[in-house]
Amino acid sequence: MIEEQILILLKKGDSQTLKTIYQEYRDAFLHFAKRYDIATEDVVDVYQDAIIVLRENAIQGKIVGQNSSIKTYLFGIGKFMIYKKLRASKKMIKVEDQSFFENEETGQLLSYETTETNKQQQLVQQALKKISAKCKKVLVLFYSQGYSIEEIMIAEQYENKNVVKSQKSRCLKSLKQLINPNI
Repeated sequence: MIEEQILILLKKGDSQTLKTIYQEYRDAFLHFAKRYDIATEDVVDVYQDAIIVLRENAIQGKIVGQNSSIKTYLFGIGKFMIYKKLRASKKMIKVEDQSFFENEETGQLLSYETTETNKQQQLVQQALKKISAKCKKVLVLFYSQGYSIEEIMIAEQYENKNVVKSQKSRCLKSLKQLINPNI
């Protein structure tokens, strides 16, 4: 079945289509989730929750015109839920405790998790407090959590990848201007 037809059936609440999707991607998702330190029972729960979110988003018309496949969209939802579960169980460091941003001169990632911070690190930390929550979220997801542009698009429900790229670019520019107003 073509993706558009599947989306139409999902939007109508067709339970057979949902069941087919559930069965078709279940094993692949369970295999995908093995890379995370999470119990198999929890992975199954996450997968079921991701299926529910997929259905709800389809019915609400949130996944019309997606550039990604249904499988990619479903796995993105599931991955976000796994991260949430890991943070809740404290197996993952909280975003506020760790921030990584690319140093423009060296192209390397700067880590700000040490107790001794240099002047540049302090400037970045202060600037992060001044940017909008939405900007901070996009930058943290990309640089700290390692989310791809597509994963951010799915997790934060942006229209498409270009919107995420533009948002990330504007946010990074704002952050850099706060750190060095002469840019």
